[in-house]
Amino acid sequence: MSDNRVPVTILGATGMVGQRAVQLLADHPWFKVGHLAASPRSAGKPYREACRWHLPGAPHGGVGDQPIVACDADVLTALDGPGLALSALPGSVARQVEIPLAERGWAVVSNASAHRMDPRVPLIIPEVNAAHLDLVAQQPWEGALVTNPNCTSMPLVLAVTPLHRAVGIEAFTAASYQAVSGAGYPGESAWDLIGNVRPHPGDEEVKMASEPAKILGDLVDGAIRNAPFTGSARCVRVPVADGHLVAVHARARRPISPEEASDLIRAWDGGGLDLPSSPRPVLRMTDLRDRPQPRFDADEGGGMAVTIGRVEPCPVMGLKLFCLAHNTVRGAAGAALLNAELLHARGLTPS
Repeated sequence: MSDNRVPVTILGATGMVGQRAVQLLADHPWFKVGHLAASPRSAGKPYREACRWHLPGAPHGGVGDQPIVACDADVLTALDGPGLALSALPGSVARQVEIPLAERGWAVVSNASAHRMDPRVPLIIPEVNAAHLDLVAQQPWEGALVTNPNCTSMPLVLAVTPLHRAVGIEAFTAASYQAVSGAGYPGESAWDLIGNVRPHPGDEEVKMASEPAKILGDLVDGAIRNAPFTGSARCVRVPVADGHLVAVHARARRPISPEEASDLIRAWDGGGLDLPSSPRPVLRMTDLRDRPQPRFDADEGGGMAVTIGRVEPCPVMGLKLFCLAHNTVRGAAGAALLNAELLHARGLTPS
């Protein structure tokens, strides 16, 4: 593998999503791990000491001896100048770091929720709305800032995109069954989850209801015009390691049969993209009545595919289905990496 690969700085490298980013970069054809950035209390420590590794495979992604640097825009810029950064920071910290980096010329690809609904910032799933990347040219910073959606919005949007493009979605309701890895480590208490299903205590439902309209909207006169549909969501945490399962009920502008919906999903080409992290096909259909399941389907397409099943008529909304995605890969680190590939392919990363 060429070591002319582009170095990528990982912001929040010690957390679960940061660890996934390190793991995904280990064998990436375009990118490699650059700096590992985390909180000041970790700065100066080797990655293996600052990070308790929680993933299978090579511990610490093969970069355990690399020192942590402070997650600070001035510190990072002083090291090598502006570069490409993947942000796995919590939302509150991201607000303090991501825009200052973009102001200094960095291309920042964020998994954090802090700027997703900022009208200046595109919320991108490359297979769905790569055209929204044009918004970067109007951003007031020397660099760029793009985001990927919430881990539950991701499978929902990918599953309904072929239907929305063909017949138009007017409304949806969704219920998510979310894996514990989405809460990071140590995450939620085992006392809350063993033998239990817990209504999500955070703001997942707001994100899941609001983000799809921005993603499936149109870029008109330099601004995103949200898609004209409404959504409502309920989210729960379940005792599963990886993989968010989402039950979707959708109302289309005209009646659509399960057979037509399934044909549209199978025929969808994922925007015709040719990026390393975008699998073929992006959407995987199953005809088994008890699938998709996290244990068996979360790792499809290297964790980047979405599995869809039980496409059936709904007497209330018209159509219902289940969709499943790996929450820390397609729903987080892999999504950010794919957005970084899109930026790089469009010549929008610092040289």
